[in-house]
Amino acid sequence: MGKLIGYARVSTKGQDTDRQEADILAAGVRRDDLYMDRGVSGAKANRAGLDQALAALQEGDTLVVATLDRLGRSTQNMLNLATDLKDRGINLRVLNLGGGNVDTATPMGQMMFTVMAGLAEMELAIKRERINDSVSKRRAKGLDLGGRRAQFTDGQIENAKNLIEGGKPAAQVARDLGMSRATLYRRIAQLTGA
Repeated sequence: MGKLIGYARVSTKGQDTDRQEADILAAGVRRDDLYMDRGVSGAKANRAGLDQALAALQEGDTLVVATLDRLGRSTQNMLNLATDLKDRGINLRVLNLGGGNVDTATPMGQMMFTVMAGLAEMELAIKRERINDSVSKRRAKGLDLGGRRAQFTDGQIENAKNLIEGGKPAAQVARDLGMSRATLYRRIAQLTGA
């Protein structure tokens, strides 16, 4: 029987791999055989941790991942990876897939992997579609789309300066503009050259 090599991934640096690590270690992977990527998108085919895990695998070994989406987002990339592993005589085991696990060492496991890879890509496409639809609806209604705030013109800053000089509290003027008081003072200083 070959060695078990684990791989875990999170998309942002703020996330942690604790749950994935626990599942993979519980599946029998030794801690020093567990490779990770932090803050790396699953859409990228080349990831340092995954590349290290793949390099550590030898014929008869098994790559263990907690969930299919940790391995990748693109059906084509995942199928290419599965084919590459199969050609090298390496199995793939996906834990936590519909209440059980899938092992490509079996014909049923190979079929399930292909179906689940397609579903993972479809889920991502549906999520993108929902986001695009939401942005379109918000844009049509003239609502805030988030992101970086618009830059203020020199005329707007001049008007704010005049309001402050006229006795209106700087904190209120800044709040009405949607900026901090410090930012407003900085912009006034830039405008007046002070």
